[in-house]
Amino acid sequence: MSLALPSCRRPAVMFLAATMSVAAARADEGNPRIDYRGFAAGVAEVAALRESRRIDEGAFLTLAARPDTVVLDARSRKKYDLLHVRGARHLSFPDITADELARVIPTKDTRVLIYCNNNFENEERAFARKMAPAALNVHTFNVLHAYGYTNVHELKPLLDVRTTKIPFAGTAADGHGRYAQR
Repeated sequence: MSLALPSCRRPAVMFLAATMSVAAARADEGNPRIDYRGFAAGVAEVAALRESRRIDEGAFLTLAARPDTVVLDARSRKKYDLLHVRGARHLSFPDITADELARVIPTKDTRVLIYCNNNFENEERAFARKMAPAALNVHTFNVLHAYGYTNVHELKPLLDVRTTKIPFAGTAADGHGRYAQR
């Protein structure tokens, strides 16, 4: 019986093993639960993968409509309740843990679509603009990868909430999935 992993799984397993060993070896002095160098190494390792997984509006719509896809919104509950992509599951970024991710995402190879504040304009209450290097997408993508999620895709463009084809839900949406200007 062979214990070899399928080639498609080897990079993810290698990344996870490297991340865990880096974390153990380089945890911040005085606090083994914080590891900036390990985080930075993980970011460097997934940079090319992240770039290849950034998708346009059409691909996002197509994938989001599939029942085997989870759309994840990691913004605050307040912003999510105001306006979010229809069908998105909410898990606020500060609440991300292995157990919470497992509750929201069925398996580590489930297709996950992410978006953030910086993907939408003309609704600052729900999608408050962040500095580009601090965009929630970059953090969420890296954290999901660090937890072993291997099929993450990120909405790439900046879209106008008034004209996007992506449907919304929340108190600032109408019954047709459109942003209801108030």
